[in-house]
Amino acid sequence: MAEKELIFSTKMKYTGIFLFKDFYQFCYDWLTDETGLFIMEDKYIEKLEGSAKNIDVGWTGTKKVTDYFKFKVEVAFRILGLKNIEISRDNKKIKTNKGSVEIKVKGTLIRDYQGKFERSYIQKFLRSIYEKWVIPSRIDQFEDKLVEECDEFLTEAKAYLDLEGKK
Repeated sequence: MAEKELIFSTKMKYTGIFLFKDFYQFCYDWLTDETGLFIMEDKYIEKLEGSAKNIDVGWTGTKKVTDYFKFKVEVAFRILGLKNIEISRDNKKIKTNKGSVEIKVKGTLIRDYQGKFERSYIQKFLRSIYEKWVIPSRIDQFEDKLVEECDEFLTEAKAYLDLEGKK
């Protein structure tokens, strides 16, 4: 069985004006284009509460880094009180949304994801030696890369929301 280690876990919140459809597309495109993750949507729940919507979205993204290492990134969006509004910009009426967004991101480094070292106790022992003495710097390097990608995604998402809210 593959070794999974949670490396990154954090969340951010934003309340303001943004167009949900564009934000959703921006996040998907950024994760696939900039990090090379293969994204699967595990969950999409939309609930109406009066004139507002509450939306829960769950994505799981994976990327094979080497034959031994694999990244797994889980992104959960929770949008509360999403309402359609109209704003004036340059004497034009623009339809957009207003609400609260919470994004949770978890990054997991998976080692031996193909289970090559799981066939016998000797191979498990050899894997522990391999990881402890042969490749500890590579493990650190991949952990740092995963943290960097997850953190950069949150930074870009927040910057997008801040920019949209100020337009």
